[in-house]
Amino acid sequence: MPRPQAIAVLGGTGFLGTRLVARLIKDGHRVTVLSRDREQHKHLLVLPGLTLENCDVYAEAQLSERFRGKDVVINLIGILNERGFGGTGFRRAHTELTQGVLQAARSAGVSRLLQVSALKAAADAPSYYLRSKGDAEQLIRESHSALDWTIFQPSVMFGPGDSFLNRFAGLLAVIPWVLPLARPNTRFQPVLVDDVIEALRRCLHGGTCSRQTYELGGPRIYSLREIVGLVAKLTGRRRWILGLPDALARVQALVMDFVPGRPFSSDNYRSLTVDSVCSEDGLARLGIKPQSMGASASQYLGALEDNARLSHNRAAAGRATAIRSPELR
Repeated sequence: MPRPQAIAVLGGTGFLGTRLVARLIKDGHRVTVLSRDREQHKHLLVLPGLTLENCDVYAEAQLSERFRGKDVVINLIGILNERGFGGTGFRRAHTELTQGVLQAARSAGVSRLLQVSALKAAADAPSYYLRSKGDAEQLIRESHSALDWTIFQPSVMFGPGDSFLNRFAGLLAVIPWVLPLARPNTRFQPVLVDDVIEALRRCLHGGTCSRQTYELGGPRIYSLREIVGLVAKLTGRRRWILGLPDALARVQALVMDFVPGRPFSSDNYRSLTVDSVCSEDGLARLGIKPQSMGASASQYLGALEDNARLSHNRAAAGRATAIRSPELR
């Protein structure tokens, strides 16, 4: 077994991060998760050996202090929507943060950086999300320090608790009969979160992974319409999926820009104009056989249908009991 590493993780409290740090701890590594609000994530402390520290990740001095003595820094931070408009939020969370990470790693003497980006990230991408991720990658590749790096570009990730398939499951639960869908023919290559974690594990120590970029996708390509249809089938919530013309889809996105929580946005729409499909098989390069979305998602989305059916049966039984046994007055 390779020697245990001292690892600092940014974004270790999210969907990918919580699963990754649990696996790294299991592997025997010493993991420090940096968070802006330690109190909100104290549940992570059940992991033996994990250190959870408050840190303003945009403050280079704080990052440098917490990177000191670490072998590897893993940057998982990413946002799908910004609070305002114009890309400022994306640039801060993706590009400017990465610049600070590079400078702090250099001053702290860290030797290795693993950066999780996004498939089709590029400086000339159509959305602020993909463009800012691409700019961050460029900063890493052009860094002239001794810092070694590996960049991962996953397609959309799925798994228990994800914000992708579960979001569609939630929409199908509250929208009756017809689900209007923007860019229904956009193609994705969904990848299981555990396969992404395995890719990160295999690249911790560098070697042949040094200064490499890996596109990570699952074994099958789906259209967005097919993905929503699969979620509808697995949750037992059959709906007519209405593909919107682009003009209507842009209007839908514009309206959603002002809905609390932004379930869909104009920048999301622009990201959907690019197919999230791999041009090379990064998982195969790492010796990983990806798991299919259909088989994996059925295990946790199917539970939603079972729970909904159970709740419905209990409610029906309660109503029947109330009818049979009216309240005594």
